[in-house]
Amino acid sequence: MGLRTLGIKTWIAGVGLAVVAAVLPPIGAAAPAHAENNGVGLTPALGWSSWSSVRKDPTAAKVDAQADAMKASGLAAAGFQYVNLDDFWYQCPGSQGPNVDANGRWVTDTTKFPASGSTDGIKAVADHVHADGLQFGLYVTPGVSQQAVAQNSAILGTSYHVKDIATTTAEKNYNCKGMVGIDYSKPGAQQFIDSWADEFASWGVDYVKIDGVGTPDVPDIQAWSKALVQTGRPIHLELSNNLAIGSAATWKQYSNGWRTSGDIECYTKCTTPGTLTDWTHVQTRFGQVASWQPDGGPGAFNDYDSLEVGNGSATGLTDAEQQSQMSLWALGSGPLILGTDLTQLNATELGYLKNRRVLAVDQDAIDASRIVDNGNQQVYSKKEKDGSVVIGLFNYSGTDSTTVSVPLSAAGISGSGTATDLWSGASLGSVSGTYSVNLGPGAVKLIRVVPSGSGGGGVTIEAEAAGNTLAGAARVATCAACSGGHKVGYIGNGAANSVTINGITEAAAGSHTLTIAYLVSGSRSFSISVNGGPDVVETVSGSSFATPASASVTVQLNAGANTIKFHNDTAYAPDLDAITVS
Repeated sequence: MGLRTLGIKTWIAGVGLAVVAAVLPPIGAAAPAHAENNGVGLTPALGWSSWSSVRKDPTAAKVDAQADAMKASGLAAAGFQYVNLDDFWYQCPGSQGPNVDANGRWVTDTTKFPASGSTDGIKAVADHVHADGLQFGLYVTPGVSQQAVAQNSAILGTSYHVKDIATTTAEKNYNCKGMVGIDYSKPGAQQFIDSWADEFASWGVDYVKIDGVGTPDVPDIQAWSKALVQTGRPIHLELSNNLAIGSAATWKQYSNGWRTSGDIECYTKCTTPGTLTDWTHVQTRFGQVASWQPDGGPGAFNDYDSLEVGNGSATGLTDAEQQSQMSLWALGSGPLILGTDLTQLNATELGYLKNRRVLAVDQDAIDASRIVDNGNQQVYSKKEKDGSVVIGLFNYSGTDSTTVSVPLSAAGISGSGTATDLWSGASLGSVSGTYSVNLGPGAVKLIRVVPSGSGGGGVTIEAEAAGNTLAGAARVATCAACSGGHKVGYIGNGAANSVTINGITEAAAGSHTLTIAYLVSGSRSFSISVNGGPDVVETVSGSSFATPASASVTVQLNAGANTIKFHNDTAYAPDLDAITVS
């Protein structure tokens, strides 16, 4: 490939992967075989759940409004994609268990989720969510309803009935109760879960949360994992709650994420009555992030529960504490599933949620280690793929200010480095030796340090990264050989079909190298436009749409904000894996 010069600047250090914006067929990739490699969950999920702010009274109108607000607020563009309906969506006549259909599956509560003609009320909501360009999640608990046992419901597609597979062992259901176990050694047991998963898939479900899960429920998790895959629809599987750390390998094998503890909500025990949570509940996660650090990673992540950021004092957290919660979750690469009311977003805190520098810390899929555990001084760090180091310094105290210090050597930094404040974006200049900062109650300092001699912190940005813009037919697909497990395809063959890398920043102008990782069989061309300027056409060649190749371009990077658009108005472009600026 010829060497050309483009007017662009470097990318904010460390922007990472985004959750896929839509569930779409893989581009040139084989279907995955099991839940831990099910084509989703390669980065922590970003989205919203009904439980914290809506709780026991979800309705179609409320969920639709949250989806609309996620899109209108810019959260969707920042990478937030899931709109998850938690408990209380199904008919619950009493403690005998949820109402069921003729095949023993829960029945939608039509007073909350009315049907639209012949369309089930849950599918109608999923359709609304999808129309907003988002993904839809739904809630279930292990086992089978006693109502299905009493009716001896037929298991769809088999000659078996629920009484053939049901046990008398009670299963957890926090709403109706009345769920009993399934004996998965019995014929028809897997087919029952398959039929339920098939129904969810037909409704357009993209994310399933199984609640009330414990170690005895491993057979249920295995069955649901298998059932979701056999639907042919990529569906994220999340487990809840308070799962045993000793069984982490099992949770990782069969799911995309698992709750490490109980609820973040404080309910009737809030420090300030009527709020969603309080600092005391956030404090419980500091030890969990440290303890579960070895267990998270691409495809399966530690879930520290809802992120309560965005509604001001109604959350029960100060601004500083909200930044700390988001920083801690991001350092632990946990799902960022919002519990706040997206229709009542506080503008300042919305800025927190859309901060690409902080989102990148979460989306890098790397779990941080705790390197200082000294009373109210808590410090976590992780090394990025580009050699930079992210460090979070926390004041654990909710009442007093304190100075938090960390020897940079504990974070793997010898000598000096250049630091950036990730919340403000401000340069902190050169740092060395011990880094110290005075923090108010519940406050955090989240920094990125580029060690001296590391080549300036060249950064790889995935094509599907948080904050990028996919337009027209351009879409994300799984890609086993790609750096982030995904690529963007269907670029070009029309002016509308493009991918734009946004938010690229550089302190000063200068010459850099842009390396493009792409996939193509034969030869195709990218049209590359910087800041809406004239296209530069680059023709590249490759051996396969499954094997990445690369080409380098010398670029003059501008100071300030820039974008790079990859397109081809007349023919298909190559698939795009990632770009690296160094």
